[in-house]
Amino acid sequence: MLRGSCLCGGVAYEISGPIDEIHHCHCSKCRKGHAAAFSTYAGIREADFRFTAGANRVRRFQSSPGTERSFCERCGSSLTFRSDQAEGTLWVSAGTFDDDPGMRPQFHMFVDSKAPWHVITDDLTQFKDYPPQP
Repeated sequence: MLRGSCLCGGVAYEISGPIDEIHHCHCSKCRKGHAAAFSTYAGIREADFRFTAGANRVRRFQSSPGTERSFCERCGSSLTFRSDQAEGTLWVSAGTFDDDPGMRPQFHMFVDSKAPWHVITDDLTQFKDYPPQP
């Protein structure tokens, strides 16, 4: 069981299943949503996620057609991301994990739209947009 929470502690969650991937996304929407050079998300089965506290404090925002992001209404912590194009998958903001997920980021995506002031200095694989799907 992996636990997580927002900055103010008003929203908490747990993940009961495995993490499929962790990635850094450099798209402009993730950068703005996280107010950072990139976001780091963990992909899981949506059925393995549940709020354990503060579900009534979670607000949702449709950042583009078929794409929904959630955040805490009090502190603004970015919590999840879901897309109609990946039904059944939920991406959880790794920065909200309270526990070690036991996995490290595997790649960068949307590097063609990364912040011009940011330099990627690690050796992770970089994709100009979405990585190839199996």
